[in-house]
Amino acid sequence: MIGELVGGYIANSLAVMTDALHMLTDLSAIILTLLALWLSSKSPTKRFTFGFHRLEVLSAMISVLLVYILMAFLLYEAVQRTIHMNYEINGDIMLITAAVGVAVNVIMGFLLNQSGHHHAHSHSLPSNSPTTGPGYGHNHGQDSLAVRAAFVHALGDLVQSVGVLIAAYIIRFKPEYKIADPICTYVFSLLVAFTTFRIIWDTVVIILEGVPRHLHVDYIKEALMKIEDVHSVEDLNVWSLTSGKPMAIAHIQLIPGSSSQWEEVQSKARHLLLNTFGMYKCTIQLQSYRQDVDRTCANCQNASS
Repeated sequence: MIGELVGGYIANSLAVMTDALHMLTDLSAIILTLLALWLSSKSPTKRFTFGFHRLEVLSAMISVLLVYILMAFLLYEAVQRTIHMNYEINGDIMLITAAVGVAVNVIMGFLLNQSGHHHAHSHSLPSNSPTTGPGYGHNHGQDSLAVRAAFVHALGDLVQSVGVLIAAYIIRFKPEYKIADPICTYVFSLLVAFTTFRIIWDTVVIILEGVPRHLHVDYIKEALMKIEDVHSVEDLNVWSLTSGKPMAIAHIQLIPGSSSQWEEVQSKARHLLLNTFGMYKCTIQLQSYRQDVDRTCANCQNASS
């Protein structure tokens, strides 16, 4: 990323610098992941009883804001170049920088592909192995998926780097087509905006304490209602403390005469929320059966009489 920023600045190429901007979004994602791992080890305090997990959300907002500020500057320069066409690009430096960018992305893709292949096969156990279980398969499968997702993302970076290389080749041997540089800036800025849109949306949902995209309140209520001795789910709140850490508060009413079974019901509800739906933390509030009373407003009663 730094190499493309320096090379793009020396070559006076916005396309190369925009490609580096896309890499900045990747770097931000890596930093956020490391930050989340570090914050998860921090204990809550008396003032911050939930811990410091929301710092990840704050960091995401700052990083996306920085990316957008840089992207706005590059787009402004691209528009100025498109209108006035009074600029020169060093085709040799642009071509060399773009070629190095493609080579680095090819190496990254190769390493990630080998890592994902090795991880998916070298740790596999036969289905009758006593070590094999839901937790074991889930953790290793999840890691393998993460590596494959990174590989797919590296392929996307490679495609963008190839686009820069093609533009550099055109500008190097056909300087009159230097308009290819701002055109690449427009296209890559759209890619950056598309890449960061999900980060923005997830951040907004977390701040507004919305339900995570992979959870459905109706399904959770149905599952809680199937627990023995549960009469109704009076209230259910689901939100995210930060990305990947959903929380839930459930208010459950027991059927008549089953108040003595509250510990068993609470245990089953907690197991359901924590294990089946993957909640990070949950709170279960139970109450004995109370028949709904039709409370009519006294003024309405007087009016009807």
